[in-house]
Parts: sequence; structure tokens; C-alpha cells
Amino acid sequence: MTGETFAIDLAAIEAAAATIAGHVLRTPQTIAPRLSDLTGAAVVVKHETMQATASFKERGAANKLLSLAAEDRARGVIAMSAGNHAQAVAYHARRFGCPATIVMPRDTPLVKVENTRSHGARVVLDGDTLGEAAARAREIADAEGLVFVHPYDDPAVMAGQGTIALEMLADDPSLEVLVVPIGGGGLCSGIAVAAKALRPDIEIVGVEAALYPSFSNALGGGNAPIGGPTLAEGIAVKDVGQLTLPIVRSLVSDIVLVPEALVERAVYSFAAHHRSLAEGAGAAGLAAMLAQPERFRGRRVGLVLCGGNIDARLLSAVMIRELEREERIVSFRITTSDRPGLLGRIASRLGELGANILEVSHGRLFLDVPAKGVSVDLTIETRGADHSQAIMKALAEDGMDPRRIDARDHRDFTQGGSTAS
Repeated sequence: MTGETFAIDLAAIEAAAATIAGHVLRTPQTIAPRLSDLTGAAVVVKHETMQATASFKERGAANKLLSLAAEDRARGVIAMSAGNHAQAVAYHARRFGCPATIVMPRDTPLVKVENTRSHGARVVLDGDTLGEAAARAREIADAEGLVFVHPYDDPAVMAGQGTIALEMLADDPSLEVLVVPIGGGGLCSGIAVAAKALRPDIEIVGVEAALYPSFSNALGGGNAPIGGPTLAEGIAVKDVGQLTLPIVRSLVSDIVLVPEALVERAVYSFAAHHRSLAEGAGAAGLAAMLAQPERFRGRRVGLVLCGGNIDARLLSAVMIRELEREERIVSFRITTSDRPGLLGRIASRLGELGANILEVSHGRLFLDVPAKGVSVDLTIETRGADHSQAIMKALAEDGMDPRRIDARDHRDFTQGGSTAS
């Protein structure tokens, strides 16, 4: 631990733990054998998704609300958030009899907007970014005399989030590194202060979405562009916290930037390999391990599964996209002579080869198909890339000339090359 003075210290975090006890869940921490196999590290997962609103944000929100004077709670609070902080403030405000107003960016996922409203909060959708939503929230706070509850740049909020580290190290003192998603820095800074005070030798690694390298820029003096649609909208923050930045600079060893494809893969891996629901930001820690496997291989790594509020339709799309990347779902086209029984023969052959047909389209009217020909587009489910390639090869040997038609890859399996159909 350095000799610097930060906005919070271990005593503040321990006090927060006492304050929020009984108001938030002491979440379970589990070993993750299949994630360990995937990454080559010994992975332990802290399941903050089991909080009532499915994210760690409840800790900071409860600690902040309970720190307010009774008259301030009676007057009401306001917050700006892309979703999880909103739900946490709304949920605990109702529990404590405190009126809550939440300002959210207009493109906030519907599931988070509706969940926030379900907790009794007044929801205002305003702005395209968190910064614009924050400005609107400040205006409403000044006009109505409400207490502003910042999602990350507030000592009470930071201390509440830091209680996660107290629990993680109490449950597993052998952890060597904690990998923590970082947006504005409230979670990462709180965890860093607590963990480094208890275990000066532990390493803290922050994780940002590559499209939002806010801390990377701030720490390195860079000016990489910030913005764009990301699956990890919970950490899509353009402005780092003034209180969190000094802590991150001093106590966090590195910030790993993760591309969208790895965020998607991490969401998929939590669902498929750990049977846990993760939103993009919640899966960012695992994405960092997938991005830099050598850094973590052989070490005992604590992941904070910090949020599970992902839209069902979006989750479905992510799962399908990852199956396509693994070539467990494959689309291809067969163009051949139009003969009676063709579809039956194709279906029978695919069954013999162990494929499951998910979708089929039979067309005769395309101009790139001979007048006496037919094209059959199929989407099949296989056991993986090797199985898919074996099926394509077998169909080619049968004279069916299959051509991949998915957007990801246009390979000609008859030649093993890269031709487009």
C-alpha cells in the first residue's frame, strides 16, 4: 500500500460493510473448473449477479443512501445511469422510503429501463451518453432539491463497492490477482484499496472495452478515440472519476482493453461453461483473460461477475454468433440440377453425417442459378469446426458442391481455399 491519501481507505470500506450488512447479499464465490480449463488459470468467480438487482451496484447505493440525513432521504435522490446503478438506487430507495428519480441515456437497454421503473423510480430518458444524462440529472437535482447519487465518483459509493474485496479475500486468501471491469472506476478503485490494504502483494488488473479506453487514455496520456456501440455498455464511460483516477493510477497494475468479439465470447463462455448469466460488462474480466492468456496462466485469479442484466434477445444473438464462430452452426448453399427427391436425399445424407438441419430454403428463381437448376440454402448444427469441414468435404465428394454463404467466412471446402460463391 502506498502512502498516498485517497478518497477512501480500508476503515471506510470496513465501515461500509457493517452499514450494508443485512441490506445486500453476501454473494457466493465459486471455483470455475471449466473456465479454468478454458484460460489455463485457476479461476474463482464472485457472483454479484445474485444481488436482488443482479449487479454489484447495490453495495454502493445502499451505503450512500444510508449515509444520508433523514431529511435528505425524505426529499429524494436522483441518479444517472446506463442501468445497473439506476436499478440499485431505485430498489434501495424504495426500501428506505426515499423517492428516486433516475436519468438514463435514450439507448439504455429496455430490460434495464423497465426494471428500474418496476422498483418505483421516476425514469427520465435523456441524452445519448452518460455525460449528457448526468448533465440533465444535475439540472433536475438543482431544480427540485434532490441529492445526487453519483454512480462511481462518490466516497460512499466507492467504499460500498470495495466490500466485494473484503469478502473475496476472506473466502479465498490465496487469490493472486483480481480482474475487475472498469468504467468510471468506482468498483475497481474500491476493490483496489481494500485488497491492497489486506494483501499488498495481490495484483489488481482493470478491464475496459476497447471502444471506451477512458482510463487507458488518462493513465497513459493517450488520445485514442472513445465511443461506439458496445456489448459492455455498463463500462462504456467517457469520463473517468476524479476521485477514482488517483487510486487506479497508484494501485492497479494495468488496464486491459478487450475487443467486442472477446466480450461476446466471454458472455457465451459464462453461459455455456459456468452456467451463469453475464452482461457484457460483467463478463469483461473473463474477456481480459481470453485476450491475454499468458499473463494469467497458472495463477489463481478472482473474477468479479459484476452484472447479469442482459436483454434476452441480445443474449440469444450472442450465443448464436459464438456458435457460428466455433462452426457449430454452419450455413451453405448447394446449386445443382433440379431433380425429384433432391431435398430428401440432402436431408438423409446430412443425417448420415451427423448434422442437424436448422433451416432450409429452396430456390429456383435466382438469376445466378441455371434455368434447369435449383439452389438449396441450409443452416446446420454440427459438433464443431472439424465436424463441419468433414461434412462439407463429404458433400463435395458426393458431387453437391457446397459453398459457405455466411458473412463470417466464404470458404470453398472442396479446395480448402477461400473462394466466394
